[in-house]
Amino acid sequence: MNGFDLGRLLVSLSSIFLLTFAVGYFFSKFRIPGILAALFVGMGLSYTPFSTIIHSPQFENIFSFLSNLGVLFLLFYIGLQIELDEMKKSSSDIIWLTVLNTAVPFMFGVIVMLLYGYGWAIALVIGMTRMPTAEAVIVPILDEFKMIKTKIGTFIIGAGVLDDIIEVILVGIVSVWIGTKAGEGHGELAVLIAGISAFMILSWIFYRYLPRILHNYKARDLSSLMLFALIILFGFGGFGEYIEIGMVVGAIFAGIIMRPFFECNEEKGELLSKTTQTLSYGFFGVLFFFWVGFNADIEGFLKEPLLAIVLYLAGTVGKIVGVLLMVPMKKLTFKEAVIIGVGLDARLTTEIIIAQLLFSSSIIDAKLFTALVAASSFTAITVPLLFTLLIRFWGNTAYEK
Repeated sequence: MNGFDLGRLLVSLSSIFLLTFAVGYFFSKFRIPGILAALFVGMGLSYTPFSTIIHSPQFENIFSFLSNLGVLFLLFYIGLQIELDEMKKSSSDIIWLTVLNTAVPFMFGVIVMLLYGYGWAIALVIGMTRMPTAEAVIVPILDEFKMIKTKIGTFIIGAGVLDDIIEVILVGIVSVWIGTKAGEGHGELAVLIAGISAFMILSWIFYRYLPRILHNYKARDLSSLMLFALIILFGFGGFGEYIEIGMVVGAIFAGIIMRPFFECNEEKGELLSKTTQTLSYGFFGVLFFFWVGFNADIEGFLKEPLLAIVLYLAGTVGKIVGVLLMVPMKKLTFKEAVIIGVGLDARLTTEIIIAQLLFSSSIIDAKLFTALVAASSFTAITVPLLFTLLIRFWGNTAYEK
């Protein structure tokens, strides 16, 4: 095969969508969100000869790029649903939630590493990998159940966004540490903090003044409105990536910023919002969840089962226990706390990035690297399913509008 094989790529995409459609239809019988079908299709195909096609040099980057677009569009649509004024009312509770759901798993992770004989430096860094949340995995499930504007949805999204800031600082700390050990420290952490500050200021300016500037502007047609939305989406997503805060935060804020503009355009705005939802869940979101399942390292559990399970439990139990501490504080009910704790347990990219940085610098051994990747992959797969089962089991008695 010479050059780029467009035919094979299109047939591969067709196969993925066909299998997702079939599995999704089966899931619908049990009222399981259809988008989870792509996750299991990805897991299944990764153990077939199909994996050699996807992992070929000419296709792997394409699927990775499409997956990233999936994150952008999914989180942009979620941002469109967020009522910032409503979220502000719970801001103090969200801060408490973020502190508790990061501090407890951090302590558990540190303890596990010390018990396994690793030094304090590695124990502290690995403990921090138990803290972040990959909200891109769980937020689409919230939307499937129409829970974005519920108390549970508000808390998960709010804490997830704050967690992203923690992720950026975490990666910065690890990068600085590695650079210092190699004699190449360049003040990366200060640059990251400056980038976060610049992003927040820019977001505030756009959110505060863009609706006023465009108050009398009415898009000529749906295409014009879509074009403007893409400018904001890719602009904020790209800026977020450029300053290393991440495109996830950029996409959510782009949606929040565009929400008033969509409302000003009334029917066009509502139609474009529905179009964005269809595109996100019917195309890009499918590819994102497929890619998550396809790259899940289940074999890592077989190589280092005990350490992987212990690391997984340190994060999972830590998250749930941390959120449960808000029950005696009268901030959450027991059911709300369990659901939120499970929802905030999803981990995906940050943990793997940090593991790769540490392993490449020979700071951690292959055993710990494999266990970290396996534990992260396991949460990305189990959390959406467990979250779905909890909602189905408790129904709408577990949350408030």
